[in-house]
Amino acid sequence: MENRHVKIDSHQHFWQYNPEEYPWIQGELALCQRDLLPQDLAPLLAESGLDGSIAVQARQIVEETDFLLALAKQHPIILGVVGWVPLVSAQVEALIEKYAAEPKIVGFRHVIQDEPDDQFILRPDFQAGVRALERHDLCYDILIFEKHLVPTIAFVDQFPNMRLVLDHIAKPKIRVGAFDHEWAKNIRELAKRPHVTCKLSGMMTEVSGGLGSKEVLLPYFETVLEAFGPERLMFGSDWPVCLMRTEHKAWVKTVEEMISTCSVEEQAAIMGGTAERVYL
Repeated sequence: MENRHVKIDSHQHFWQYNPEEYPWIQGELALCQRDLLPQDLAPLLAESGLDGSIAVQARQIVEETDFLLALAKQHPIILGVVGWVPLVSAQVEALIEKYAAEPKIVGFRHVIQDEPDDQFILRPDFQAGVRALERHDLCYDILIFEKHLVPTIAFVDQFPNMRLVLDHIAKPKIRVGAFDHEWAKNIRELAKRPHVTCKLSGMMTEVSGGLGSKEVLLPYFETVLEAFGPERLMFGSDWPVCLMRTEHKAWVKTVEEMISTCSVEEQAAIMGGTAERVYL
């Protein structure tokens, strides 16, 4: 990769589909009710000139981490794994210590957006688990909806020296003909914390009231670009979840078009440099 910048898809998933373990793969996502594995992603990365990806958990079981880690050891395109461990467990430290010894493990994630308690991210037992990640120099990926931004700001303030990654720009309410001003206010506040980076991912699937387009998404992109700066943004496809609204190549092109007003170095940061610095 000499003489050019590394290009990384910072957010995608793999699964061997069965309805019991993936009950959320239904409705618009029914087209993903099949095995989707590295051999399916590899040609898509190559088509867009991407060097590899970060594989992110899709099930909240420890076996998910083992599954992704095994794939990463077999497939060089997987540059890192964001797994899952029971962060609220008093015994989680031993698990984290075990996984921290694996070079391909770069961080962990919990699906905060599905928790019935909107304040879950502030639970002391959960924060104790995240603190264990910090002790082992691992990242934490924050998966939330816009409504969770206020408690999330309080959460990130508890970890000022930890690498924290916001998934899917915090899933604003992206509506055709409207703009989520509450999200914008809170995302700007969150972005004041320099240890938080943000993924340009999952945006197309949040569009309601019409088809997603660059024009609909651009105000959201411009907001996070101004708030975080290119050095704290990273491209992610959210493949194969993105397939409910767009193809992998099409999303790469959309993001490249949105960042075309940035300098060459800034574009390089968004398309891989930030992910490399934060995860690898």
